[in-house]
Amino acid sequence: MTDPTSLLHSPAAKQWQRIGVKHHHGIIIPLFSLHSANSSGIGEYTDLIPLIDWCRFIGFDLIQLLPLNDTGLGTSPYSALSAFALNPIYLGLHALPYLDQFPLLQDELKAIPKLSQQSRVDYKTVRENKERFLRHYVEQTKQLILNSRSYHAFTQNSPWLKGYAVYKTLKVLYQCSSWESWPVNDQSPTPELINQLTEEHKEEVEWHSILQFLCDQQLHASKEHADKHEVFLMGDIPILIDRDSAEVWLHRHLFDLNYSAGSPPDIYSLEGQNWGFPIYNWEKIASANYQWWIDRLSCASRYYHVYRIDHIVGFFRIWSITRGLTGKDGVFIPQDESTWVDHGQRIMLMMLKECTMLPIGEDLGVVPPEVRDCLTALGICGTKVMRWERLWKDNARYILPQDYPLISMTTVSTHDSETLQQWWQNMPLDAQIFAQFKGWTYHPNLSREYQREILWDSHHSNSLFHINLLQEYLALIPGLTWPLLEDERINMPGILSDRNWSYRFKPSLEEFTSHTSLQHLMRELII
Repeated sequence: MTDPTSLLHSPAAKQWQRIGVKHHHGIIIPLFSLHSANSSGIGEYTDLIPLIDWCRFIGFDLIQLLPLNDTGLGTSPYSALSAFALNPIYLGLHALPYLDQFPLLQDELKAIPKLSQQSRVDYKTVRENKERFLRHYVEQTKQLILNSRSYHAFTQNSPWLKGYAVYKTLKVLYQCSSWESWPVNDQSPTPELINQLTEEHKEEVEWHSILQFLCDQQLHASKEHADKHEVFLMGDIPILIDRDSAEVWLHRHLFDLNYSAGSPPDIYSLEGQNWGFPIYNWEKIASANYQWWIDRLSCASRYYHVYRIDHIVGFFRIWSITRGLTGKDGVFIPQDESTWVDHGQRIMLMMLKECTMLPIGEDLGVVPPEVRDCLTALGICGTKVMRWERLWKDNARYILPQDYPLISMTTVSTHDSETLQQWWQNMPLDAQIFAQFKGWTYHPNLSREYQREILWDSHHSNSLFHINLLQEYLALIPGLTWPLLEDERINMPGILSDRNWSYRFKPSLEEFTSHTSLQHLMRELII
């Protein structure tokens, strides 16, 4: 598919009409990485408002976010306790409703430390500080919130809320242990048990419900602001859900707990990978007309215009490992390879029919060619990471960005990879081949001039979407990134470390959005 107008006749036509079949330029922002004058140790939903204004000012029209769902005490945005609930750690405390009526709360808010000088987010301290304040805040404002029209509307339109709030209440009650270790009576919820627990733990259930209402109001307001400024917010829908989650606890029949998902052995992992997440029981989901997935996408569409489908090939076939075994012992489910395309296509068509958001597939790694052909026919973009786009069967030559498929998103790095500068330093052989491809003289360190040209290329590829991590642009201006290259990395897959998912931008939101050299540079990259 090379004719842009053909997208308006694809199954994704209504989504493309809404977004526009044209080149879109954006930045990838882990919300936790932001810090502003108003925030309290981590990026907040309200920080998206000035970020939207800045993107509009420099000519970018898309902000891609990592998942924002509630992760409990965990930090990985891809391991959530809920497919619906938002993470309260991102609440902008200064923008809470009714705060101006309570001077003591305002004083308490001013005393919360900013914790923004270090290169990593201190999740534990931030969470404790915010929860302490929010407990006091809800004590004072609870009746005002519960009696408000907006709270009533939110609870009426959030069928997932009650079960989630009860799950969170029990999670806290049982010292954050997995539901599988709770008392037997609480392990298998029924509507009657949910109602009973709601009454027994009324205060705590209301607490979690109010937090979700506040999160919803702030993130939805950011989307409305984006609408006014013609900037699109791109969410991220992880394919899998944590075994210890509200969804698995409440809807066990939709999952096959005998298996966990992973990936087969490859050159990077000879033993394969076992991610620990249960696989879906697609037969049960389909028999219920995919309602759970429809509800999930409907909830997300309140906050986003576009969404990244994580591990999109997993909807066609997923590497499934019997519990207790290692990654190398898995099988693809469905096991019949001839059914993969039909299986995934049915799910993709459901998503396109039932949801207004435009999907962009994360199709990195080993993906059957017929799956990519299917996605193209549906009008769903894949992802092109420039350093990996090579003709591996033809001397591993790099592919010219102008030869990328139109229906794709170009980027220079991902949240799971090294930044450009670190890749150049860590992979000298690949860097030399890339320099030769560009006609450059190779140097062991990637110069700002070369990095600027790579970013320019990424914005002038044939892809319709061009989106890069913000720190790749910050690296072009001396002093806007941390002195050590490894401090600019977001995540190292397969490694348990406090450094994962704790990256913080060196400049504050106010500093980089008012930086005239950065503004000028980013405008020039998309001309």
